[in-house]
Amino acid sequence: MKPISAKVPHSLQVGSYLKCVDNTGAKELQIIAVKGYKGVKKRIPGCGVGGFVVCAVKKGDPKIKHEVVHALIVRQHGEFRRPNGMRVRFEDNAAVIVNEKGEPRGTRIKTPIAKEAVERFSMVGKIASAVL
Repeated sequence: MKPISAKVPHSLQVGSYLKCVDNTGAKELQIIAVKGYKGVKKRIPGCGVGGFVVCAVKKGDPKIKHEVVHALIVRQHGEFRRPNGMRVRFEDNAAVIVNEKGEPRGTRIKTPIAKEAVERFSMVGKIASAVL
């Protein structure tokens, strides 16, 4: 994983629900773990845009429902600041299902995603319709 330029607060935590924005068949994901998180005892792990998480599929096609998958967070509702001073905030929390290496499992991303997620995982930017 490469570092990202923006200062992204960890506004999503374990237990948060995310919208799945690719064409894998999943509709809703729930975060069950954050990859690479090293924290303090009893502290709930947090993550933000560009974070690599393990999720459970809660809604979607029967084939993929109840499956445990890896995902990349591409949008968050919590505001974050870019180096040029601009503050970015999205309408919802969204993720893309990826494999263990960070390559997307779907072939298309239907909605805009954050530039910070593409900085860290460039393969996701290739299938996105728009990068903001």
